[in-house]
Amino acid sequence: MHFPAPHKLSRLSLLVTLSLVLAPALASTARSEATAFTQSLAATAASDAAIAEWYRTTNYETLWTGPEDAERRAALLAAIATAKDHGLPVPRYDARALTAALQTAETEGDRGRVEVEMTRAYLAWAQDLTAGALEPQKIDSGIVREINRIEPKVLLTRIANGDPKAVLDWLLPTSAQYMQLMKAKLGLEAQIAAGGWGATVPASALAPGDTGPAVIALRDRLVRMGYLSPSAVASYDRALQAAVTAFQLNHGLTADGAAGEGTVAEINIGPEERLKSVIVALERERWMHFDRSVKHIWVNLPDFRARIMEDGKTVFETRVVIGKNVPDQRSPEFSDEMEHMVINPSWGVPRSIIVKEYLPLLQRNPNAVSHIQVIDGRGRVVPRGSVNFAAYSARSFPFGMRQPPSDGNALGKVKFMFPNVHNIYLHDTPSKSLFDKEVRAYSHGCIRVADPFALAHELLSWQTDNAEAEFEAALETGKETTVKLKEHLPVHLVYFTAYPDAKGRMTYRRDVYGRDAVLWGALSEAGVELAGVQG
Repeated sequence: MHFPAPHKLSRLSLLVTLSLVLAPALASTARSEATAFTQSLAATAASDAAIAEWYRTTNYETLWTGPEDAERRAALLAAIATAKDHGLPVPRYDARALTAALQTAETEGDRGRVEVEMTRAYLAWAQDLTAGALEPQKIDSGIVREINRIEPKVLLTRIANGDPKAVLDWLLPTSAQYMQLMKAKLGLEAQIAAGGWGATVPASALAPGDTGPAVIALRDRLVRMGYLSPSAVASYDRALQAAVTAFQLNHGLTADGAAGEGTVAEINIGPEERLKSVIVALERERWMHFDRSVKHIWVNLPDFRARIMEDGKTVFETRVVIGKNVPDQRSPEFSDEMEHMVINPSWGVPRSIIVKEYLPLLQRNPNAVSHIQVIDGRGRVVPRGSVNFAAYSARSFPFGMRQPPSDGNALGKVKFMFPNVHNIYLHDTPSKSLFDKEVRAYSHGCIRVADPFALAHELLSWQTDNAEAEFEAALETGKETTVKLKEHLPVHLVYFTAYPDAKGRMTYRRDVYGRDAVLWGALSEAGVELAGVQG
C-alpha cells in the first residue's frame, strides 16, 4: 500500500489515515476480548440453567462487571455484607471474596467468571432472604411449610431494570417480629462478647428463704440477664423471687417464684444456646408467607398455647396439649383454614391407632375397648362376634373404628376443623388434668384445647348475636352437629423456641421435639456461625 509523504499530510488527515489502517486491528482485538468474556461467562453459567438462559436472552450484557454497573455492583456488595446480621450462611455470598475476585481479575475470561459468581451470589441472597436458606421438609418431615421462592428471572429482571438499592431493600423481611429477632441477635452477641451471663447456678433447686453461694450465683446470673437490679443481698428475698417469676413467665415455666429443677436448668442455659434459637427463629420467620395482620389462630407448639390474633394483638388465648415426642405423633407445622366446628363429635379412630393399639387388644379380647364401634367401609356398625380379629394383620385389617358422641369421647364435646391431609385439628378432651402440666405433649398429634367452649363461643360470636345460647342448644341435643363458619379463619401451627412478646421482649421455650436443634445443625453446616463464639 502506498502512503503519501509525511510532510504532505496534515495532522487531521494523518489521524484519519492511521485510524483507517488501525481500525481493523482494534476491532479484531475488541472482538477477541468480547469473545473471551462471553465464552468464559457462558461456560461458567452452563451448570445453572436459569443463569445461562438469562445471559443468552440479554446477549451477554453485564449486570455487575461493566463500567456502567458500578452502582449495582456496590449495592449488592453492601447488601450481602450484612448476611451475618440475618443469621444467613456467609460463604454462599461472601462479599469479601467477591470483592477480591473483582480486584484480581486480569483477563476478560476472569471477568466473565466473576460476572457469573456475582449473579449466583445475588440469586442465593435474594432467595435465602425472602424464603429461607433451608428446605425445611428435607430437614424434618414434620415441617410442612409451603416455601414460595421468587423465580430467578423475576429477580434478575428487577435488578437489571430497577434502582439497585430499592430492589435489594425490597427483598428484606419487613415483619416486626423479624426486626425484633435481629435486635435480640445483636444483643446476645454483645452479651457473649462481654463474657456472657456469668457462672451457672450450682444447685438443683432453690426456694425463697435460702441463702448461700448458690443463691448469690442465681442473683448474679439474673442481674446479667436483666431481670434484677445489682445488689449485695445474699438471701432469696422478695426481689429475687420476683425476678425468678419474671424469668419463668418469659420461658413458659410455672410462675411460682421458686427456682425448682426445671427453672434452674433453664436459667443455666447460656446465651450461646439462646442465640442459636434466635437464629433458627429468623430462618423460620423467612418461611412465614402469610398476612399476620388479619385475624388468625396461632398455635406455637413449644409454647403449648393457642391464640386468636388480630392486628398483632391477642384477642383469645387458651392452653393446649400437643402431640407426643415420638415418631408419627409429633404435631406437624403447617397452615390451613378453619371451616367449621362439630358439636358432640364422633371420633373416627385414625388407622395408625387402630392397628398399633386397638387391634392387638381386640385379638386378645374381642370385647376390649367396648366404647368404640367397629365399622365397615360404609360406616355401618359390625357386631364384634362376627369378626375373627386374630385372622387379620395390621395391613389386612379391613375395618374402621368409631367412638359415638358421649361424655367420654376422646374429642370431648366439640372439635374445630381445618381439613388437611395430616388429619390434624383442634378439639376438646375429657383428660383435663394434662393442662396443669408444664410440658404438655401427650396427644397423638391433634391439638387438645383447655377452654374449648370459650373458643367455640368466640368463633360463633363473629357470626351471631346469641353465640353461647346457640352453642348450648346444639350441645344439649347430644347429636353430632356441624356448624359452618361464615368466614374461614386461617390457622397456623408454628414452632418457635425464641419469639418476641407483644412488647418486643424475647421469650424462650424448650425445644420439645428437637426440631430447632436439627435446623441449627443444618444452618451451621451451610455456613452460619455464632459471632464471637470460638470452635
